[in-house]
Formats: sequence, C-alpha cells, structure tokens
Amino acid sequence: MQLRFVGCGDAFGSGGRLNTCFHVSGRQTNFLIDCGASALPALKRLEIDRNDIDLILITHFHGDHFAGLPFVLLDAQFSRRTRPLTIAGPQGIERRLREVMEALFEHSSKTQRRFELDVVELAPEQSRTFGAVTVTPYSVVHGESGGPFLAFRVEAEGRTLAYSADTEWTETLIPLAHGADLFIAEAYMYEKVVKNHLSLKTLEQHLPAIAAKRLVLTHMSDDMLSRLETLPHMAAEDGMVVVF
Repeated sequence: MQLRFVGCGDAFGSGGRLNTCFHVSGRQTNFLIDCGASALPALKRLEIDRNDIDLILITHFHGDHFAGLPFVLLDAQFSRRTRPLTIAGPQGIERRLREVMEALFEHSSKTQRRFELDVVELAPEQSRTFGAVTVTPYSVVHGESGGPFLAFRVEAEGRTLAYSADTEWTETLIPLAHGADLFIAEAYMYEKVVKNHLSLKTLEQHLPAIAAKRLVLTHMSDDMLSRLETLPHMAAEDGMVVVF
C-alpha cells in the first residue's frame, strides 16, 4: 500500500503547503482521504489519474478538507469519466456537497453526470466497506461549525491506516490508531495547547498507548514548521510518498 501526500498543509497554507488531500493506492484500492480546495491542481501536478479513483473519504466540511470536491467532480464530467465514484463522509454530506457545488458553480449540482455518483453518510464507530476498503469512523473534537467531525481507521489489503483528521486530544484517538501500520496525525502546534487542534507534545504523551507502527505528522502551523529539522518524528511534505 502507498500513501501520497497530495497536500498536507493547514487551512492557511503555512509554509506554502497545499490543503489536505491524501492519495492511497494498492493492488485493489485507489482512493482519496479529504479533498481540500487545492486538491485538483495538486493531483494534476503529481500526475495522479483522477479517473482511477473509486472513493473519496471526507472527514469534515471545512474548506481545506472539503472544498475541492466541486472542482474534482466537474473535472470528471468534462474529462468524460464513466467509472462510478463514491464520496463518503459525515452526516449531512449530501446536502453540504450540493450547497458547495451551487456556491462555487451555480446549477452544477443539477447537471446530469456521465458517471454514477454515490454519496454515503458515515456514522461514528460503524464500519462500512467499499470494495476492498473498510472504513471505521471515530468522532473527534474540532469545534462546532463544519461538523460532524470524523477521524478514520481504514483497513485494506492487510494493512491498517489511521488518520486523526483535525482535532484536539480525545480518547477516541487511542482505539482509532491502536496498532495501525501507519498513523497520520495532526500536529498543529508544538507544545502550546489551542482549542480544537492537537499539539505534538500532547500527542507524544499518548503514543505508548496508541502503539502505532509508524507515525507521520501533518497539518502543521508555522510554529511546527520552524522546528522540522529537530523533530524526532517523520513530518509530511506535499508530494511525499509513504509505503506501508
């Protein structure tokens, strides 16, 4: 299994990094986790074939994780995609997707597509299987607007990937990532505790209980980016590939 960081930045593009979007692929799997506003040009720059993607998982409805969907869907229409596509995310995703499509491209939500689009709501701690991919969402804590907020534990091809999404510390991160082959964790701040986000020092206190096999930090502010050379953990970069 391979994960490529199409974008790993925070909402404000700290360090010039692009919005969150991860591409995961294997022998039987090809999907995205999150689809921030910059996702489509980033996918094209990395020469990732969008028409091979079967599934897009959305953690929440903030623009840096969600607002790329209208561009990706319109690109699929204009490139004459015929392969079915599933978009899965928190409760309300169908309405939210329709609203963002209309806000950015009026009438686009009503366009007859050449491909089948299935929009699926995910509920916390209820696993769903999409082809060779099994997704178990967990509730996380990231404020009020833009939710519900989910983190994902994904099992595919004998490997387990966990992604914290944007969250302050919550005990659900332990079962989410316990023993995972790869844990992608937000580390927005180094040690300062801020509401709705996770600091590296807070995360480190819980790493023994999480016991993931590999850790990669993402969604970092300037506070974290200024410390990259001294960090004891792997930090994501746009375009970086991790095999797990």
